[in-house]
Amino acid sequence: MQGKKAKVVLGVIGADCHAVGNKILNYAFTAAGFEVVNLGVLVSQQEFINAAIETDAQAILVASLYGHGEMDCRGLRERCIEAGIDNTLLYVGGNLVVGKTEFKQIEDKFYQMGYNRVYGPGTLPDQVIADLKQDLAQRGFGCA
Repeated sequence: MQGKKAKVVLGVIGADCHAVGNKILNYAFTAAGFEVVNLGVLVSQQEFINAAIETDAQAILVASLYGHGEMDCRGLRERCIEAGIDNTLLYVGGNLVVGKTEFKQIEDKFYQMGYNRVYGPGTLPDQVIADLKQDLAQRGFGCA
């Protein structure tokens, strides 16, 4: 698989319509050499799964900024398993819960839900890109 562009599915989950961060992530991942399938905003779990299957994506990148990420993201790993894409990396980031909660608690919740990486507000795209390249390399996928 060396030299093949890694494919990622990107979107803002649930009833969240925050588009600016999505556009920034799309630009950053494209510039870093990834093939990005950007679903935009207001994306359902099934839309993420369908896009990952159709494009043979290596990762699903879920953003949530309106604070209901915990509710919107629950069960996505199980749905991936049911769809036969259980090896797909699941990343999530943004304002994932309402109220003041220590990020470590939020991170732990999402890891328990089956996410591979969890990012809080203010995480720069460079960090996510570096982590994704590392995770893909560990799986034997040489990319950008």
